[in-house]
Amino acid sequence: MMTEQGRVLSALLQGAFICQVTDEEAWRFLKSNDNAEKLQPHLSLLNRTLSTTAEGDVFFASYSTIGEQERKVLTQQFQETASNLVPLIEWLLLVQQANESDMPITMGSAIRLNELQTSIEDTPAYSEQLEKISRYRMFGSTSVNVDGQLKQVFKRLTELGYLIKPNPDKQIYLGTGKIEHLYETLRFIDETEALSLSEQAEAAVSQGNLI
Repeated sequence: MMTEQGRVLSALLQGAFICQVTDEEAWRFLKSNDNAEKLQPHLSLLNRTLSTTAEGDVFFASYSTIGEQERKVLTQQFQETASNLVPLIEWLLLVQQANESDMPITMGSAIRLNELQTSIEDTPAYSEQLEKISRYRMFGSTSVNVDGQLKQVFKRLTELGYLIKPNPDKQIYLGTGKIEHLYETLRFIDETEALSLSEQAEAAVSQGNLI
């Protein structure tokens, strides 16, 4: 049977963003400095280190040192993330507007799919926006109705780790720590807006703790 340390290490190496929402036991494990320090030698063997975002409440593994191969991988990852920013931002804004909320979706935010669907169906402008969002390659919906489009968008966001559905019997989703990481990426891109995408990727790689 795998130990908790082994389970957490495996999740980190698979690219997980561990937060209180996605895996509270692993999150509590990593909040202990002693546990985090014990993991580091195992991560170091694979050129990884434990990184955090959202003021230390989201944990993920990043490269310790960056050689040519790591640089290629990270640059590709950053460019893929950047290419998905428009659909993600448009989705975040749509949910905020449809829910008539002053607050953006953050880690732990609850989204009730049925209520969101009703709001979108009752407002033609929201329905048009959802259709546009669902057609992006990131989501790839071919549905012609709100129900199908919404389900495909939420399915993909769950697969990509931005949302989690704690109870399979209820249509309630929670934002995860990966959304907080997305906001940090957005802030970084905003701060480096004068750079080209390749230059931004290079800067992100140099910064190290972003990806």
